[in-house]
Amino acid sequence: MRIGIPAETRAGEKRVATVPEIVEKLIKLGFSVAVESGAGDAANFSDDSYRAAGAEIIVGAAQLWAESDIVFKVTVPTSEEVDLMREGGVLIGFVWPAQNPELMQQLAAKKVTVLAIDCLPRMLSRAQKMDALTSQAGVAGYRAVIEAANVFGRFFNGQITAAGKVPPAKVFIAGAGVAGLAAIGAAAGLGAIVRANDTRAEVADQVKSLGGEFVKVEYEEEGGGGGGYAKVMSEGFQQAQREMYAKQAREVDIIITTALIPGKPAPRLITAEMVQSMKPGSVIVDMAAERGGNCELTEPGQVVVKHGVTIVGYTDLNSRLAKQSSTLYSTNLFRLAEELCKTKDGIINVNMDDDAIRGLTVIKDGEITWPAPAPKLPAAAAKPAAKPMAAPAVHGHGGGGAPASAGKTAAIFGAAALLFLLIGAYAPAAFLGHFTVFVLACFVGYMVVWNVTPALHTPLMSVTNAISSIIAIGALVQVAPPMALGLDRPDGWILGLAVVGIVLTAVNMFGGFAVTKRMLSMFRK
Repeated sequence: MRIGIPAETRAGEKRVATVPEIVEKLIKLGFSVAVESGAGDAANFSDDSYRAAGAEIIVGAAQLWAESDIVFKVTVPTSEEVDLMREGGVLIGFVWPAQNPELMQQLAAKKVTVLAIDCLPRMLSRAQKMDALTSQAGVAGYRAVIEAANVFGRFFNGQITAAGKVPPAKVFIAGAGVAGLAAIGAAAGLGAIVRANDTRAEVADQVKSLGGEFVKVEYEEEGGGGGGYAKVMSEGFQQAQREMYAKQAREVDIIITTALIPGKPAPRLITAEMVQSMKPGSVIVDMAAERGGNCELTEPGQVVVKHGVTIVGYTDLNSRLAKQSSTLYSTNLFRLAEELCKTKDGIINVNMDDDAIRGLTVIKDGEITWPAPAPKLPAAAAKPAAKPMAAPAVHGHGGGGAPASAGKTAAIFGAAALLFLLIGAYAPAAFLGHFTVFVLACFVGYMVVWNVTPALHTPLMSVTNAISSIIAIGALVQVAPPMALGLDRPDGWILGLAVVGIVLTAVNMFGGFAVTKRMLSMFRK
């Protein structure tokens, strides 16, 4: 089967559905690939690079659409492009069926099969390699920070120079999904003080791991809506959230908003009053501008200045990093092609029994199959039934398990005390002192090591190995006994053991510090 890659016709769109690197992989799967001339020019992929990868270059969209069995596309196809499709063909790309009912009817009339990459069941772990929404959101989040830095009038990182001190920029990220996390990482990497908020409490650790501070709304309500999205929150939560946003707006220099809910207009998070309260020269980057915007004053596709605040409402953030976006997107489509063509013979099989493929398929042979039923997630493994606790053995007549255990413990302590008494009565005084120190050292060491949380056992091991090498001092004393203490030179076998002890503890000491140094270097930039 032939895969066609048309040039994108949407104004300002620079991405392309497949890059030369992926063309080679598609050919190995048994497909032939045709690319419309100039399709990759805006993303810095020339026609010659596609030819070198094995693709055929076709001049004109009409011929490419008519001769392609499968069409890979980035943006939603236009009505004119649907008219160019061959009947019974396959379309793979962004479709957004809920927002485009007329387009769905037009596609169904062409008897085509449509796999909407935006309908991928994202909760399936095996579907993550095909998740174009995630890959594109990560690019957009990064680019949002770059756009903010472009219009912001100062450094992101703090500096101390001969000319004076420059404070670090304060950045607030509204929404810590994929795009928000990418923005947090980029802003923190530039040296800014980053704060973030999300309705899903579980992302707090992710925010902190990227160098940000999670700002919590003082209202208890879980915001997870399934599929990696947030849900619509209650009015009480929204009021508390608005108060928090108003406070952040007064304090920070840059706000980046990423909040979206599938199938709904973007929630309004930043009001005109909040914008007015921001410091002159502040910046807002509204990543939800295409769906109406999270900021009340956003103008989609435009950069405007209101109340001294620059509001960036670009709707083409991905196209502003076209080469990177195209590479990631084409990889997602290639992984989908692998799932559709497991036989590697260039023939696809739209298996409706596969939960991932079923979720993607919105039209099958002209029949609208959207929305798909909820995928069958694997059932959680049942916890084994707790085994009944065995009754403790009864000792004596009428005695229970507890008295028997206490008696056994008393017997052990009694035997130990008797042994210690015998040692004290017949052993030399010097031995008794050393033995007492040895017992106390064992007890203290046991309490120190076993009371440390398991998460710290690995670093603790390297440090304690180095510290425990104090044993070398005892071996050195045996090798060269201080004459001031009146100690005689030890026998040959004692001297040999002391030398061996010095060697082993030296290895332990230097090895411990070497391991510690390597572990610490893992956390340095």
